[in-house]
Amino acid sequence: MVVLPHVTNALPHVRPHAFSTATVTVTASYYFNLKPEAKSTDSTTTPRFLSSADSRMECSDDAAKIRSEFLQLLRSRRTAEVPLSVEPAQPVRDPLYQETPKPTFSEAMESCPKKEIPNFKERLQEEKFYLTTEAGEQGRLPVLLLKLKENNLKRRPVIFFLHSTHKCKEWLRPLLEAYASRDYIAVAIDSRYHGERARNLTTYRDALVSSWKKGDTMPFIFDTVWDLIKLADHLTKREDVDPSRIGITGESLGGMHAWFGAAADTRYSVAAPIIGVQGFRWAIEHDKWQARVDSIKAVFEEARIDLGKSAIDKEVVEKVWDRIAPGLASRFDSPYTVPAIAPRPLLILNGKEDPRCPWVDWNFQNQEQERLVKKPIRLKTLRVANAQFSQYQKPQLLLVLFSAGSTSGDWTSDDTFDG
Repeated sequence: MVVLPHVTNALPHVRPHAFSTATVTVTASYYFNLKPEAKSTDSTTTPRFLSSADSRMECSDDAAKIRSEFLQLLRSRRTAEVPLSVEPAQPVRDPLYQETPKPTFSEAMESCPKKEIPNFKERLQEEKFYLTTEAGEQGRLPVLLLKLKENNLKRRPVIFFLHSTHKCKEWLRPLLEAYASRDYIAVAIDSRYHGERARNLTTYRDALVSSWKKGDTMPFIFDTVWDLIKLADHLTKREDVDPSRIGITGESLGGMHAWFGAAADTRYSVAAPIIGVQGFRWAIEHDKWQARVDSIKAVFEEARIDLGKSAIDKEVVEKVWDRIAPGLASRFDSPYTVPAIAPRPLLILNGKEDPRCPWVDWNFQNQEQERLVKKPIRLKTLRVANAQFSQYQKPQLLLVLFSAGSTSGDWTSDDTFDG
């Protein structure tokens, strides 16, 4: 279990939240404030960092810049912005999963340990509501929130879970209950075109294809990040929430949402993306894109046909990413957005042989992250003992801790843990 450290918004290297005042412009191209190694002249090569300070990102100023550029991108494909509003909702009796057969049980989910509390079910308080994040059908964000009933109002830390592809917020209920039992406010949502925001088994697939055809939405990762920003607006205004301790985590697609949510919004004070962080540009250049493409293959097949190709190749892959998630394989790829999370604590958990999340060589990041934080970096790779992974053998825990005066709770210097 990840324990949220008490990280305040007053940390010297964390930029104050500026989303409400950012100038709205559409970024036509992405400027890299990074110089490639002198010996390389190939502009498509994944950028590397020189040892000189003038070739690296400009500390928190550059992190704020990349957040600002990302927000501009998000706003460039919004429908009309509307005031944030909350509408009560009823529990979902028959959740929609966009996969067959319909999943009914997960040993991994159910195994998350709960604190032994007498009459736990009676003490559990559930809130179900819709948050309006923008105009239009997909701007109605379904939220599920669990917490323990208390006689006295107090501010509590929040842990926010994000589901994987084709799942929904109800799938995460065992995790929500486990964290609620430990006095967290536990929150889950349906990501775009999932759960209550889907109509049938092909809603998400159809949205991806439509994005390629029309270029008016960003259903892969980015549109849901807009919802996360709006959700942070709501959470930080609640009287029962400690706004300095809001954590975010998720699995697979949810891990990508957690990664980009934390990079985009400093109000997420700690992040733990699971099998989500990857190098999209690195995958294209090293011919490791196939598994990720296969996970949402319909949109790439449609692009292949439109581009007159006989097979999906790296050109098709790059054009799809540029269309449905601009900057995903360039300005907003992991070498730039992961360091933007510093100095907030970050836990990255990937399967060592997960082909969908090819792991970039992060050794070159160490100096960069250390310069961003201006403190020593604890960057460790740990082996996981007895961990249950659904798809991949030889799991590996990849831990990146950005030192911020306090450390990340229960994580110790042990090189192995039982998970």
